[in-house]
Amino acid sequence: MKDRDQVQPGVTRRGLLKGGAAATAGLLAPGLFLPSRAWAAESHPALGSYPAGVQGDSVMVGLTVPLTGPYSAAGKDEQHGYELAMEQINKGDDIAHKWGLKGSGILGKQIKHKVADSETKPNPAVQAQTRFIEQDKAIMISGCVSSATAVALEKLAQREKVLNMVGASGSNATTGKDCVRYGFRSQHPAYMIGKALAPVLAKEIGKNKKAAYLVPDYTFGHTVYNSVHEFLGKEGWTVTTEQLAPLGTTDFSSYLLNIANSGADVFINIAFGGDSVASTKQASQFGILDKMKLVVPLISPFQGPELGPKYLEGVYGTMEWHWHLADHYPLSKDFLDSFKNKYNATPRWTAHIAYMQTYLWALAVEHAGTFYPVEVIKALETMKFPNTTLGNVWYQDYDHQLVRPVPIMKGKSKSEMENDDDYFSVAGVVEGDKLRIPKGTFGCKLGPYK
Repeated sequence: MKDRDQVQPGVTRRGLLKGGAAATAGLLAPGLFLPSRAWAAESHPALGSYPAGVQGDSVMVGLTVPLTGPYSAAGKDEQHGYELAMEQINKGDDIAHKWGLKGSGILGKQIKHKVADSETKPNPAVQAQTRFIEQDKAIMISGCVSSATAVALEKLAQREKVLNMVGASGSNATTGKDCVRYGFRSQHPAYMIGKALAPVLAKEIGKNKKAAYLVPDYTFGHTVYNSVHEFLGKEGWTVTTEQLAPLGTTDFSSYLLNIANSGADVFINIAFGGDSVASTKQASQFGILDKMKLVVPLISPFQGPELGPKYLEGVYGTMEWHWHLADHYPLSKDFLDSFKNKYNATPRWTAHIAYMQTYLWALAVEHAGTFYPVEVIKALETMKFPNTTLGNVWYQDYDHQLVRPVPIMKGKSKSEMENDDDYFSVAGVVEGDKLRIPKGTFGCKLGPYK
């Protein structure tokens, strides 16, 4: 692909040529890394929080995570991921250097941050990030575990011209019809979920099956249903019923009764977070799990310990990241070990998204040699990142979706568990090149740089 020939990790050939002779010498010197346009004076015209947000020896990042609401368990995990990455980058420790950063901080500046509770709702997130941008001059914003929140923050980022490194968001719309120039998403969306999972389900469960769906009634649920149904349709699967349930539902009995009487072979539960846990337990009470196979297209971060093998044994689904990937990618092991050391807990994939997005942003700023948002966006649109917690990844320049591998997970039986947190095995990893979303598929039209 154009502009993706590598010279050094995180550096495109275009960036090297623009860096000039001095930068070239720096890049070729053993052990020395100088990003293109490195150490350039912050002399760009005012835009968004720039240059007010880069005065002094620090920059500020605004975080909105759901500390209350149905996705709250994942929110605290996400916050920890951001804070671990910022700590490593600020120290300039060995892990930050392995990612490709040099020195401490970013371009000599320390990262500071503020955190607000999004309550798993768009409005509180937008209000908090607006304060962070206007009052604290946030140079970057991030944090969500809801696609509705993600889309709302993207609109804010585009309007305010402040970069948004999207947190957890699985809707196709995030990098589809609601995409923006100032937003970048690393999680695999519904399209990649369906394309990665359908062949596995056809092989393990069979072709020409009848499926009943429980769908959260907002953009995430709708697009996951559409994509999973689309790709399973190619395997001969049909739909007996699609039950739409509002986010935050506590009593799923009316929806589950329809599913129980639908004649389906498979129960596909798209509900997420606390809703997924509650609906799965209630489905068991209705006898659904005794007569139907359970599939969870996107397995929630804490679904393992909250449900256990009683409900999850043999269940297939995808995750954004799992700690077993430490066996596949060296930087995943570094992330796992450092997270455990800091928090005395195993990170879930929401922490990983936060951690990875922070590092990719830092690498892009260092490569651009400036915090000026237009240059950082162009860096993210052209760079490859060959050494990450997921191996080689990059953002598509036409929709800002990360091209990345997708792990397929299978729930373990109690006897298969190696420890008290070993609820899933990695049944396979589908490489990102096989899952790319073709240009124009979901109507993305990126807005202007300025």
